[in-house]
Amino acid sequence: MARIIEINPKRVMWLQVGALAGMQFAITLCWVVYNLYIPQLLVTIGFDKDFAVGLLIVENLLAVVLEPLMGSLSDNAKRWFVSRFYFVSAGVIVSSALFIVIPAVIALLPLSDATRWIFLFVIVGWSFTMAVFRSPATALLGKYASKNDLPLAGSLLTLASGIITAFKPISTNFILSLGAVFSFATGSFVLLGAALLLRYVNPPEEPVAEPVQSRISEPSSILFLLLGTGFGVAWGSRLLMDVLGKLLKIELGIKNVDGMMFIIALALAFASLPAGAFASKIGNRQAMIWGSRIISALMLLMLFFGANFVLLLLTVGTFSLIINGAVPLALSLFTPQRAGLAVGTYFAGAALGATLLSIIFPELGNVGIIPEAFIGAVAFLVTGACVKANRPISA
Repeated sequence: MARIIEINPKRVMWLQVGALAGMQFAITLCWVVYNLYIPQLLVTIGFDKDFAVGLLIVENLLAVVLEPLMGSLSDNAKRWFVSRFYFVSAGVIVSSALFIVIPAVIALLPLSDATRWIFLFVIVGWSFTMAVFRSPATALLGKYASKNDLPLAGSLLTLASGIITAFKPISTNFILSLGAVFSFATGSFVLLGAALLLRYVNPPEEPVAEPVQSRISEPSSILFLLLGTGFGVAWGSRLLMDVLGKLLKIELGIKNVDGMMFIIALALAFASLPAGAFASKIGNRQAMIWGSRIISALMLLMLFFGANFVLLLLTVGTFSLIINGAVPLALSLFTPQRAGLAVGTYFAGAALGATLLSIIFPELGNVGIIPEAFIGAVAFLVTGACVKANRPISA
């Protein structure tokens, strides 16, 4: 059997990390375009607008199964074919093609039952192929940075996706004004370009002969706790942002706080940079544990003191430690040979959390702010408990 020579940088391979951040930017952009247009496209083709909610649940359930599966398969591909990049390349090519086909089905085919089934097949297929390469691509972060510097390197990925997420509310009308065909084509080409750039800068790996060794099994407890970490982050993140929106409406006495939420989301994106540096200095695991505890307390304190500037500043700082540290945590728990499985398991937990949250609270805006804050605080405490209970697998 061939052994892969792992590139173990002393610090961070910034060029490669920057290219990987570009990939994260492209993935997030595609999902933003998709989520903005899919309700409109479903209505155009004859489905009810609420059908999009059920479709989102199906896509998240697919991710629960596919993310760890594809991550694990990419780990095997790395052993068999030297690099996991085959998964990334194949997934990007197919998903980019399907992304353009989504609006093309409606634009080019006559409205019929057959067209509706084709449309559903294409959008589910696109979700499937996006799950094929996300975990393998993200797992490359472990190749581009040493274990201690993973939070610092990962901050660029958090920044890239955070900027797109922050601009989503204020750019919705602009994106919709571009039209579905142009928007989907742009997302497709950006994704292809990001993958080509990453492929170009990705350092080669050379196989060398080694004796066949028995497969190292991964303790199920670590996988379960990593799944719980993703679940807790998904619940805590969603509930925190909703609580902040409601508190700002009370604090400012206005109904539309999109501008303030944009500022907070943008601050979260850029706060990932100092958060990553801080976590690399004190240890990512400790940063996440204390960040989870502090933000749980902050959510409850805001019920009494409101969303004032000091509490918002502390919330942004501590929340950044959590969202920026999750993927580096997953990578640090496993040997590099199982990086895909680690990242995929975390993503699966997040997808499962998002699915159950949408089922239990279909109208989150109607949930009272007090129970919502308490549930969010508990979710972050669960996250911290899972992080504390987990221990890395020794090589």
